[in-house]
Amino acid sequence: MEHYTTIARYTYPGDYAVLELLLQRDEIRYVFLNETVINILPFHSNAFGGIRLQVHKDDVDSAKMLIKNLGGNSSLYIV
Repeated sequence: MEHYTTIARYTYPGDYAVLELLLQRDEIRYVFLNETVINILPFHSNAFGGIRLQVHKDDVDSAKMLIKNLGGNSSLYIV
């Protein structure tokens, strides 16, 4: 995980469902940290620091561009 960096945080898995599909489509290497525990204990999301999107360092620019192009009214944001 040393080659991955956190680029965004989300409160609930539904917040990034579309983004995850776009990351897969573009073959961007990523992982969502704390996703499983927050699925089990959703009201503890803030205590765990939310669900963190970590992207491989070579794919950071592509992932940030995806998030930026996703839409202005989206609740997705860059950390």
